[in-house]
Amino acid sequence: DGMGNLRITEKGLKLEGDSEFLKPLYAKEIRSRPGNPLYFQSARNVTVNILNEKTKVLTRLVTGPQAVEAHSQKFEVKTLSGKLLFSADDNEVVVGAERLRVLGAEGTVFPKSIETPNVRADPFKELRLESPTRALVMEAPKGIEINAEAGSLKATCRTELRLESKDGEITLNSAKIKLPNLPQGSSSSAGSRQKIYELCVCPNGRLFLSQAGTSSTCQINTSVCL
Repeated sequence: DGMGNLRITEKGLKLEGDSEFLKPLYAKEIRSRPGNPLYFQSARNVTVNILNEKTKVLTRLVTGPQAVEAHSQKFEVKTLSGKLLFSADDNEVVVGAERLRVLGAEGTVFPKSIETPNVRADPFKELRLESPTRALVMEAPKGIEINAEAGSLKATCRTELRLESKDGEITLNSAKIKLPNLPQGSSSSAGSRQKIYELCVCPNGRLFLSQAGTSSTCQINTSVCL
């Protein structure tokens, strides 16, 4: 029948209440009473090892006072239906959830590059790509599309903003294109007060405005290019 809280049944040993083993316990299965939780309690840590036939550790799970550590060739987290939520190995880390949310106030930091087909913000939230101290580089072999369907698009920098196309062209397609801060050349006629200007281009690519005349007045105001 057993001794005290230790009972011998057809299914094995049954312990009532808390149990303490001073030496190793070998068992095929350890489970709690139906409907009750199973607790593993230790003053230091709880370690679960998976050994091979040569008693070499293949997988180790350590829950200690400072951290929970998993030692294995691959770590996976799945749902009850078997869908992969997270995995990590020597080559890569995979997040299989439909959405990855980072709740930290400082956002997400990538010391090196990030590869993704789409970067977007939550509905009704702004998307901001910023590099406070270094450069922000976006590269794609087949093009980069920046689209704001219900709002405006703003790009700001401290020194200069450059749009460059090596083999193609740059198209500005809009009902209105404004360059409000272009410099103006000196007027070719002292008494002229007309507000019609000619858009001129310097040899170095700089744009400036010159009051329009019967012929081109850009050559008169080339001092702006200096």
